[in-house]
Amino acid sequence: MITTKKCYSLLLMLMISISAVFAQSKISGSITDSAGIPLAGVNVIIEGTTQGAVSDFDGNYTIANVENGTYTLNATYLGFSKFSQSVTINNEDVIINISMAEDAESLDQIIVTGVTNPKSRIESSVSVTTMRPDVIEQSAPRTTAEIFRTIPGIRSESSGGEGNSNIAVRGVPVSSGGSKYVQLQEDGLPVLLFGDMSFATADIFTRYDSNISRIEAIRGGSASTLSSNSPGAIINLISKTGKTEGGSIATSFGLDYGNFRTDFEYGAPIAEGLYFHMGGFYRVGEGIRDAGYTANNGGQFKFNFTKEFDKGYVRLYAKYLNDRAIAYLPNPIQVTGTNADPNFENVPNFDANNQTLHTPYLSQNVGLGESGQLRRSNVSDGMNPISTSVGMEASFDLGDGFKIKNNGRFSFNKGGFNSPFPASVSTVSDFLAGDFATDNGYDSLVYANGDGAVPSNSLIAPVVLFDTQLNNFNNFMNDIRLTKSFDNIDVTVGYFKGIQNVSMSWLWNSYLLEARGDDARLIDAVDAGGNTLSTNGLVGYGAAFFGNCCQRSYDTRYNTSAPYLAVAIEVSEKLNFDASVRYDKGKVDGSFAGPVTSVNDINNDGDISLPEQTVQSIDLANPTTVNYEYDYVSFSLGANYLLNDDQAIFARYSRGGSAKADRILFAGLDYTNSDRINALDFINQAEIGYKRGFEKGSLYATVFFAKTVEEGGFEATSNSIIENDYKSIGIEIEGSYRFSESFDIRGGLTFTDAEIDSGDNAGNTPRRQPDFIYNFIPTFNFGKTNQNSFGLSFIGQSKAYAQDSNELVLPGFVIINSFVNLGITDNLKANLSANNIFDSLGITESEEGSIVEGQTNYLRVRPVPGRSISLGLNYSF
Repeated sequence: MITTKKCYSLLLMLMISISAVFAQSKISGSITDSAGIPLAGVNVIIEGTTQGAVSDFDGNYTIANVENGTYTLNATYLGFSKFSQSVTINNEDVIINISMAEDAESLDQIIVTGVTNPKSRIESSVSVTTMRPDVIEQSAPRTTAEIFRTIPGIRSESSGGEGNSNIAVRGVPVSSGGSKYVQLQEDGLPVLLFGDMSFATADIFTRYDSNISRIEAIRGGSASTLSSNSPGAIINLISKTGKTEGGSIATSFGLDYGNFRTDFEYGAPIAEGLYFHMGGFYRVGEGIRDAGYTANNGGQFKFNFTKEFDKGYVRLYAKYLNDRAIAYLPNPIQVTGTNADPNFENVPNFDANNQTLHTPYLSQNVGLGESGQLRRSNVSDGMNPISTSVGMEASFDLGDGFKIKNNGRFSFNKGGFNSPFPASVSTVSDFLAGDFATDNGYDSLVYANGDGAVPSNSLIAPVVLFDTQLNNFNNFMNDIRLTKSFDNIDVTVGYFKGIQNVSMSWLWNSYLLEARGDDARLIDAVDAGGNTLSTNGLVGYGAAFFGNCCQRSYDTRYNTSAPYLAVAIEVSEKLNFDASVRYDKGKVDGSFAGPVTSVNDINNDGDISLPEQTVQSIDLANPTTVNYEYDYVSFSLGANYLLNDDQAIFARYSRGGSAKADRILFAGLDYTNSDRINALDFINQAEIGYKRGFEKGSLYATVFFAKTVEEGGFEATSNSIIENDYKSIGIEIEGSYRFSESFDIRGGLTFTDAEIDSGDNAGNTPRRQPDFIYNFIPTFNFGKTNQNSFGLSFIGQSKAYAQDSNELVLPGFVIINSFVNLGITDNLKANLSANNIFDSLGITESEEGSIVEGQTNYLRVRPVPGRSISLGLNYSF
């Protein structure tokens, strides 16, 4: 009996022991972001095992059948810091709720721009910066181009307002305006095929709003081969998709300037695998400079709809943009001292930081249109992009290692560009003594509104009104790629088709305007007999102050085909290589016509005034035929080596080309002879980079070399063709560090030693190229749950030269911005932003390249806007 009891006891103990050994429990919980919004699609893995789960649409996850023991639970998600927590299983289920913090600097961040297949930053052999909305807001940007100021290697001259910005990279020049070597994209496709078209730069048709989930910026590298006309960089604005339900409504207004803006966005799943997102903005106001009228008025609406399948997805998307935004051109300023050590100061009655030559007295422009008809335009339209876009993106796993992706979009683009450009700034006495006044019999000047004679020591600005009609900038873009994955090799074959219309009319007139920042008055010219020689300030129907050079119209089409091949080889777990090659072939056809002079009674008063004796219109009877082709090959070779899980080095060499559009339709070439057209420019680049992740931060450093060969392009403001070769060497440094939950910093520094490598200015520094560009952004979080934040951003550059001649120095400057975010409730936040809080003078460009030392000089410069303060409320749901 005792023996039997002992046997039962031993058997029971054995069963308990076996049960304990094989006990299995589950780990479950919910996953949210810092705002408490559920995150779907988060990968949750038990480290060292194959056990894991993916969170569902409500952010819930469950890992079943977990044996007893102590483990590390890891959670990873695009754009968020890696979550890790120790967990012990002991015969009981465990609930771990995960809150993930956004982290655009994470080495695990997946990038989709400039790569054939999405990769993490640490595995990619490219220099890339990712910015999410919370990071973007820290620099208090007022325009889309101001966002780009904090990207290492990028020089964004954001002094033109909501568009018309000059964007350059790594010492590659801003040779004729716009973003010639930098391609702006929306959701992986170019906004426009060319970034530097006159008065139609890509950023004019691009708006950042609450629809954007992140911005990715690739410098150099594979930018040469994975997009056309982008050997310098790709900046890609990526939209939200609504896969996770949520939205926001935000309203902001200027406290010291006229602006009111409302943003909204919302996205949500509709059914299993079906979701949408929509949103946009509308704003109205005078703008950050005193214009004297409503200068900004318009908005944007975007929508996308996604259907997921077992092995892929289809997304339809659309955008409508109709915005009127003031275009800031050069302001008058006075300079004393020497070229090497100049002293820039405001002229009397004009604050260069906060005022503009725009005035309610110059509200319309009348003349002959592109077809010779009488027409009128409104100056208050400013930059007026009107764009309606529809597109489709699809991606599928075809099985057997094959994947296919197609992204296509058609855009109806048109609009206008209307803004006064000062041809010079001078006193009345100096103007009357000049050739233009004496040749036209000017003896004195009077205010056109009847305020009497203009004093001889008053400053005036002869202006050419850039009245440019963007008739047809429609484009079609499509990129299709097929990838085959082998054991350790991915081969991608792609084909890009881009068709870009460029139909534009330059319908400029010339006016006399006082150089005053507060409601500048128009000025009329009077001869010695007291006869008025101008009409309400208008002195010429055409660009009279430019020698009547520029009345013109062109209607051209650019058809680009670009097959490309990319190969990625994973040599080992640590080493991977990639190579890509692209062949761009362009076909250009159409025509352009220049100016013709006639006598025309524009105002129909029966008298022919002096301006009506030489009316400029477009010579449609004698068009120049445009019919040529171009082709070029781009390539890129890169390697990435993982030193360990948190460190990597990469190296890359690339060569890429960029075709010109309308910038060469001026030189009098034979535009039917493809061999004689200077349609192409090239950049050769080499770079070596280092990436390092820390427990609380990251560091990226890239040494680069760039060699640019340019064939020349036309610059309207100087009425000249710019042709130089360039070379540069430098280093980009970008980093972030979180000292605690309450305090973190991030920043970037770019050093560039750039040099002109040909022509009369060989050995000089390219115009407007500083040696140092930097930004530094400390942020302090406070409150019981760190729901509040305060931060500063320091954005600056060292001195630069005004022009390639390297005479006049543009002083270095630093712009200090600040922001305060207050969490009123869990979902309601208030924001106070101040840009350029010390009203610092930062000059990005000067039309004049030198001064006469020992006297007061009057120049035309574009300074960054002065101080502006705004208040906003944001409700998220």
